[in-house]
Amino acid sequence: MTRHAGWTCVALAAIVASCARQSAPPPAPVSTGPIVSTPAGRLYVTNENSGDLSVIDTAARQVIATIPLGKRPRGIKVSPDGATLYIALSGSPMAPPGTDESTLPPPDRKADGIGVVDVKEGRLLRVIPGGSDPEQTAVTQDGRRLFVANEDAGQASVIEISSGRVVATVPVGGEPEGVELRPDGKVVYVTSENDGKVTVIDAATAKALTTFKAAPRPRATGFLPDSSRAYVSVENGAAVIVVDAINHKVIDTIKLEGELVRPMGVVASADGKHVFVTTGRGKSVVIIDTSTNKAIGSIEVGERPWGVATTKDGRMVFTANGPSNDVSFVDIANRKVVATVKVGDRPWGLLYLENAR
Repeated sequence: MTRHAGWTCVALAAIVASCARQSAPPPAPVSTGPIVSTPAGRLYVTNENSGDLSVIDTAARQVIATIPLGKRPRGIKVSPDGATLYIALSGSPMAPPGTDESTLPPPDRKADGIGVVDVKEGRLLRVIPGGSDPEQTAVTQDGRRLFVANEDAGQASVIEISSGRVVATVPVGGEPEGVELRPDGKVVYVTSENDGKVTVIDAATAKALTTFKAAPRPRATGFLPDSSRAYVSVENGAAVIVVDAINHKVIDTIKLEGELVRPMGVVASADGKHVFVTTGRGKSVVIIDTSTNKAIGSIEVGERPWGVATTKDGRMVFTANGPSNDVSFVDIANRKVVATVKVGDRPWGLLYLENAR
């Protein structure tokens, strides 16, 4: 009886300890500046190594949920009605520039796909085909189709969301990455890192219209809200290329200062007055004035920022800092990081939904 009683006590102690761990509050955000309010909403962060999605309450500045997704979640977009998230998942092993790919394990093609997440329920509903090695996506204005960059196949797949079928493929060049729908919904830009070009695809017909040079190593595209211009980050050129987005012609090149600056993510403010660019090894986010196409500020945010998002008023910018496993909240007016929130392993993509609950 004494032995059984001892086992019972041990079991109860384990249960109590487990409950304590499960009910422990999330770590508080680190305040690194003056208290500046953030609009209520949700920030969704894809974590490439831990295979999940961190959900941050932006007003409270803390993680409130973690949603399992699958292997290597990266690009994230939302449906036009704000109800559904689409997240690129890939079974290909990570291969940073300079990696000898012959030393890598074979890709897990069963893990490739597009994760479909219900915003209200906060759970993964299903995974639909997305072609080989999906990296980023764009959703058409009617919410019926996805354009997906297939990094290892040099193409963009067009997915019919309702059926989950690949209905078309478009050759776009080596290692396509960034995929962005022009705000008017008429064309999609796909950046091709290896070929140093951008392919322009007609969103209605899924046919390539033209290409233009954006060398070396273009990564992402940010359109102005009126669809007049596109800003394309060029990682190895330490620059942002300005494009006439109606005629698809390069009209300017903005050189960014700093030895380690590697332009990565790009997003425009809702009023179109500014474009925000993360700089990877440069550890910063750069502010570009679109009236002059000049960089007017740079704010250090963390280790190798990639994903970037902004509030509608453009006063707060968020960056995903991969190696440090956190997200920075940047007060643009005061040029300061005002909070840092820990997330999963290797945060990559960001999506901000204002007033989402």
